[in-house]
Amino acid sequence: MPTLPVFADARVLVIGDVMLDRYWYGDTGRISPEAPVPVVRIGDEERRLGGGANVALNLARIGARTRLIGVVGNDEPGQAAEGLLQEAGVVSDLLISNSHPTIAKLRVMSRNQQLIRLDFEKSFAMDGAFERAELLARVRAALADTDIIVCSDYGKGTLADVAAIIAMARAAGVAVLIDPKGRDWARYAGASLITPNVAEFGAYAEGFATADDWQDDTTLARGAEHALSQLDLTALLITRSEKGMSLFERGGAQHLPARAREVFDVTGAGDTVIAMMAAGLAAGLTRAQAAELANLAAGIVVAKLGTATVSRDELLAALHAAPEGGRGVTDEAALADWMTGAKARGERVVMTNGCFDLLHPGHVAYLEAARALGDHLIVAVNDDASVARLKGPARPINPLAHRMQVLRGLGAVDWVVAFGEDTPERLICRLLPDVLVKGGDYDAAQVAGADCVIAAGGGVRILEFVDGHSTSAIAARIRERAGD
Repeated sequence: MPTLPVFADARVLVIGDVMLDRYWYGDTGRISPEAPVPVVRIGDEERRLGGGANVALNLARIGARTRLIGVVGNDEPGQAAEGLLQEAGVVSDLLISNSHPTIAKLRVMSRNQQLIRLDFEKSFAMDGAFERAELLARVRAALADTDIIVCSDYGKGTLADVAAIIAMARAAGVAVLIDPKGRDWARYAGASLITPNVAEFGAYAEGFATADDWQDDTTLARGAEHALSQLDLTALLITRSEKGMSLFERGGAQHLPARAREVFDVTGAGDTVIAMMAAGLAAGLTRAQAAELANLAAGIVVAKLGTATVSRDELLAALHAAPEGGRGVTDEAALADWMTGAKARGERVVMTNGCFDLLHPGHVAYLEAARALGDHLIVAVNDDASVARLKGPARPINPLAHRMQVLRGLGAVDWVVAFGEDTPERLICRLLPDVLVKGGDYDAAQVAGADCVIAAGGGVRILEFVDGHSTSAIAARIRERAGD
C-alpha cells in the first residue's frame, strides 16, 4: 500500500452486537481470609466500547463516516455506550430493548493482569419480535447512504437475520463484510468477504474437511477455495496470529507477514481488522491493499492492553516504519503522509535535492553532512526529463530508477523521492522540512523552496562540496576513454 487514503468520504454501516467493556483497576496486597483469592482495592474505572461498537469506534477514529445499528438495553450501560459513541462521532441508530440488558463485560485488572471477567448478557435473538423487523427496516433505510456494510457477529442474537441483510445489500449493490461466529456459516452465504481467525475457520471447515494443522499454507488454501465456492464469497481474509494474514480470492491468494513486534492483548483485534478492511474498500483501495492496511492496524492494536483502536497518526507512523529502519524509495503522497507523522513525533527532517547521475565520494560526504543536521534525510531527485532539460540530451547517464536505488543504499539517506519540474520548489513547499540543504556557492535566498521553509519556521543551510569531484568531469573522462 503506497499511501494512506483519506477516509472522510468513506461511508460505512456497522450492524452487530453492541457491548460495553468495563475495567476496574486496583492494587493487590493480600489474599482474602475468606477464600484463596487476591483482594483488589479498586482505584479507577474505565469504560470502552466492545463488539460491533468497537468496530464503529475504529472506523470513526480514522475519519470514516460511520453509522451503527444494534440493540442495547433500557439501562445505564446502554446509556453509557450511546454516550461513548456520540463522543466518538459515530451516528448511533440503536434499538432499545425493555426485556434484555445491554451486553456488558467487567474485567478486574491489577498490575496489567486480568484477574477475572464477569459477563452480563442475555441473547438478543428475539424470535420474530418487533425489534427484529425494526432492525431490518433501519438497515434498509440506511442503504442509500452506505458504501460498505460490516456485520459484527458475536453470537448474541442481533444478527439473527443476517441472511436477510446480505440479500438486501446485494440487491442494492452494497458489499457486505462479515466477522463470523460459530460453526454454521451457511447464513453468511453471498457475503462479499468474511474475516475469521484461523481457529474459527478450522471450526467451520470441520464440516467438510479434516486437517491436523490449518496453519499449513497448502491445507488452508484448499479449505479456503472450498469455502469461497460453497458460500459464494468474493474473498476470505483469515488472520493467523504470528503467521500474519492470508487473503484468498477466486484464483489467487496473498500472504501477509505479521507486523506486531510485541503482543500484549489480542482483545478486539478482529474488530480492528474488519474495520480497516471496510474503510480501505470504501475509500477505493483494492482488497489486497485493504488487507495490508488491516494487517498493519492489527500489529498496532495487539500491542495495547484491552479493547483498543488505532488512530490515523499511528497508521501513518507504522506505514513508513520500514523493516530496514525507515528508509526507501517512495512517492510524494506517501512521503507527505510520513512527514505528518514525523512532525507529530517532534523529529527533525532534513531535505536536499539534485540529479545524482554518477554518485561519487563528494556526493557521499555531502549527504552525510546533511544527514548530521537532523533525524532523517530526504533526497529529492530530478526525473530523467528534467535532467535532460538541465544538463543536455546526453544526460542522464543512469536512468531515474537506478539513481534512486543507489541513493537508497546509502546509510545517510532515509527517503528518496522523484520530482519532474526543473526545481523542487513545489515539492519542498508541500513537505516543509525543518532544514533545507543545498551544496555549492548559493545564497540561501536563491535556493528553490527556501521561502516556504523559512516562512514555516525552518532553516536553510549551504554546505560546501568536496573539491576534486564532479559528475560532469567523470562523464567527460568516460567519453574520452571510450573515444580512445
